[in-house]
Amino acid sequence: MKYAKWNVGQLVHHKRFGYRGVVYDVDAEFMLSDEWYEQMAKSRPPKDEPWYRVLVDGADYETYVAQCNLEADSSREPIQHPDITSLFKGFNGDRYIAGRAN
Repeated sequence: MKYAKWNVGQLVHHKRFGYRGVVYDVDAEFMLSDEWYEQMAKSRPPKDEPWYRVLVDGADYETYVAQCNLEADSSREPIQHPDITSLFKGFNGDRYIAGRAN
């Protein structure tokens, strides 16, 4: 079993597609359907490593990404996404704080 490299609230960058985002959930291994994997995971990343649900910066959707496709985002810039305030209390300049905003 591999350990999760990223935690909820961390800013990440997709190595292949170049977008930034924030992790809001972590699965220890791939948890979606085989049909989704066949259709969406074109690079065939390992299913037995952690996968992350990521809110995409500047968009209104999320992605489901294998650990091997993510790296740290060092910009320290907040993420612009409509679901940020329903999932996080705030941004401390480095990461998002889990919990609903008041």
